[in-house]
Amino acid sequence: MTEDNLIESNLTQGNLATGNLIPENLASENLASENSTQGNSKAAKPKHIILTSHQHRGKAVPIHWGAENPSDRGPIIGSIRNLQHRNVIGTHAGSYGVYRALAVASGDLDPTHKADLTNTSPPVQIGPYPSWSDPDKIVSLDPFGAFAGNVFTDYESEGYDILPTIAITKAHINLPELKEAVAQGRITVDGKLLKSDGNLLVTKAAIDPVWYLPGIAKRLNIEETDLRRVLFQQTGGMFPELVTRPDLHVFLPPIGGSTIYIIGDEKAIVDPTKPLAVRVHDECNGSDVFGSDICTCRPYLVHGIEVCIQTAQEGGAGVIVYCRKEGRALGEVTKFLVYNARKRQEGGDRADAYFTRTECVAGVQDMRFQELMPDMLHWLGITRIDRLVSMSNMKYNAITHAGIEVVQRIAIPPELVPADAQVEIEAKKASGYYSEDEVLAAEELAQIKGRDY
Repeated sequence: MTEDNLIESNLTQGNLATGNLIPENLASENLASENSTQGNSKAAKPKHIILTSHQHRGKAVPIHWGAENPSDRGPIIGSIRNLQHRNVIGTHAGSYGVYRALAVASGDLDPTHKADLTNTSPPVQIGPYPSWSDPDKIVSLDPFGAFAGNVFTDYESEGYDILPTIAITKAHINLPELKEAVAQGRITVDGKLLKSDGNLLVTKAAIDPVWYLPGIAKRLNIEETDLRRVLFQQTGGMFPELVTRPDLHVFLPPIGGSTIYIIGDEKAIVDPTKPLAVRVHDECNGSDVFGSDICTCRPYLVHGIEVCIQTAQEGGAGVIVYCRKEGRALGEVTKFLVYNARKRQEGGDRADAYFTRTECVAGVQDMRFQELMPDMLHWLGITRIDRLVSMSNMKYNAITHAGIEVVQRIAIPPELVPADAQVEIEAKKASGYYSEDEVLAAEELAQIKGRDY
């Protein structure tokens, strides 16, 4: 029987828990159990390996997703310091877990190190909100993730290694465009929120993904067994527990997280008498960091920050949700390949072929799955957005379908669109993106062209 057939057999016959997906000879308990210290190792690294599909069960703390009280919900334990305590698939820190492995392998990190979380607690209180205990509203992050070190102390005293999946802090950020906005009178220096030197005071939260698999499957309208099987297959078999451990319902995927920037008083976010501005922005390294002019990403991001400042100075608050989904979650390599295909195609870089070239390379136009994005808004307790700084129909639909009211949508001002980004913006408007301007007809769309390179 082939591996794929064996996976399918396990799924259809209900034998997920057998662990038989991995050949028995590979799971031998007779591997050398001695520890060895090599080179510059700071601590002994165990050679004994227990396959994740064969780990002992019975001591893991159960997770009751959607429970109102964190002690009833249970902690998320992805640490590998004690395998019997683990109650999730995967490990902490998303893709950075691989770098942790390199640090251990090279001897730079003691594999038994336990984080000292003294003085790391959030400087502001966010939540809890009713959405935190609604298993349908939050399925892709741990709402209690920022307070793990405080609410699960009883487990800590019993030796459980519980790490935060959310960190909240305060910061000053400085964007040169904000000084220009002040000079042109679009925003004002108030000395409290926006300083005369251009520094903007923000509260920010870093969020690692924590996926509740039954909820993810329900959100995407697919069967959980199908979700688990395809996640296992498409990650090269990296996480066998997806198909061998149906008792584990939470997955820490090896992907990038998100960052939330709060501008103004965080309490105003949930005050129905005060205005709220929101921009959900997906990562674009080329534009956001380096100012590439082939897209509208950085100009639109900065405009979103301006709207958030204006709203906060009116007594409300602004929220920027920054998601690590480079190149519509296709990745930067794919994005650059698409750039080349667009520039070299017959007729040049044309708005009417904008999405077609992406599909030719990636097989799909977009893999961001905005259906999961509203979870971060629910984590903040948001039920209404007065000013949504986004033209994306996918984001708007995801937000409104999640039960969040949107009062006004704000498009990017035409004067902020870079010359070479006209192809992108016109193609998106023609595909259904929100616009206050006229949408071009097909023949007109074909006349919108970018430069060669």
